[in-house]
Amino acid sequence: MNVEAARRVADAVLYEGYILYPYRASAPKNRSRWQFGVVMPAPYAAADPSERSTIRAECVLEPRAGGPVDVVLRFLQVQRRTVDRLAAGAFTPVPELAVDGATVCGWDESVEREIGFTVGSVPPDGHRHDFEIPGGEEHEDLRDRAGTTVGRLVRRRCPLSGTVTVTADPLPGPWRAVRLRVSVDNRTDLPTGSPAVADSGAARREAALPAAFLASHLILAAPGGAFVSMVDPPQWARAAVEGCVNTGVWPVLAGPRGDRELVLAAPIILYDHPELAPESPGDLFDGTEIDEILTLRTLALSDDEKRQARATDARAAAVIDRTESLGAEAMLRLHGTIREMRVVRPAPAPGSDRGGAPPDVPWWDPGVDASVSPETDTVRVAGVELARGSRVVLRPGARRADAQDMFLVGRAAVVQAVLTDVDDATYIAVTLTDDPAGDLLGSHGRFLYFAPDEVEPADPDGEVVP
Repeated sequence: MNVEAARRVADAVLYEGYILYPYRASAPKNRSRWQFGVVMPAPYAAADPSERSTIRAECVLEPRAGGPVDVVLRFLQVQRRTVDRLAAGAFTPVPELAVDGATVCGWDESVEREIGFTVGSVPPDGHRHDFEIPGGEEHEDLRDRAGTTVGRLVRRRCPLSGTVTVTADPLPGPWRAVRLRVSVDNRTDLPTGSPAVADSGAARREAALPAAFLASHLILAAPGGAFVSMVDPPQWARAAVEGCVNTGVWPVLAGPRGDRELVLAAPIILYDHPELAPESPGDLFDGTEIDEILTLRTLALSDDEKRQARATDARAAAVIDRTESLGAEAMLRLHGTIREMRVVRPAPAPGSDRGGAPPDVPWWDPGVDASVSPETDTVRVAGVELARGSRVVLRPGARRADAQDMFLVGRAAVVQAVLTDVDDATYIAVTLTDDPAGDLLGSHGRFLYFAPDEVEPADPDGEVVP
């Protein structure tokens, strides 16, 4: 099992949104942090319905007879860093401190935590694994060039406790599959001196975060077994997959393509077999990062902004240093790449008895391939041939739809074209029949696009064809 490749993806998930561009503590975006995979103490979650104290991953597994299941819980623990100035023999807390031209400031750092164990054979009543993580406090003296102590950094961590529970429910059928459920519960008490849970506002959440599990995710391995894709399950497992309940994480196959022994259950939605782009020179930590744009924006920061970023966090300092050292070749790789090439046979040029497209026509132009005609092509859906002018009812797929598609479910539409992309996947371009701007959008080629299984044939009145 390629666990290390999955671990690299998990590391990217772990620090997704850890520190946002422009990478300084004073930036408004970095004053409200920790949005991914937050598992709060139960008393806090009970008072704030927007938070949770439990995450749960469910997936379908075809286990090897008597085979083990490896479970790894990974998360970040808040390490609250404060700054003290030394004056008159006493340390006094300050927001920041300048030491020989460099600035240090308060900031919530993090410590990576990993809880791992193996369940040899999941018992009928499940397996429970309790864990404790001790708190701590460390001091780091700040000295000037002369070696004189001018202040200190204080790092504090709260003790954490939690439980990981693993159950496996047999599924009906001859496949001997089980629904594997892994739950993580935060059993930590609220930090001493934190605001009452009845209080509201950012201060209350800020005080509770040191007792939370942050960016929580799970890596599950079944050596010799086979997990079922939650994105594209086989027909026999679809009902079982649809019955899975996932809270706070979403499990995907995490090994290389063709490997089904490994699952990553992450707090952000991923596809099966995720991998990091080889062109990326390193983590940028910003949510939904686009390396090229963030790299260029980081390079454009002022010297003072870069100084503040370096003072905020060691990872932010590394981002600044790395972007400033990138050469032209590395920047060019960030601009884009071709993942796959395939041969496309061009149609014969007009008036020619030999194959070959006009040299000034790109290969992807539909005019090059006589077999492609979006305005006349058809696609069969539920036994009905759909083509330009056909009426359909929209049924966007729940797993691949975006948030706006919920407003399109059940809407009537007219097919404007049947399209085929470079990977030979078919799409249907439509305009809404009840959209006053439908004709205008259609005249400009502004269509909505759906896969064939996201539409149902309809009659001229917009009723679904039985």
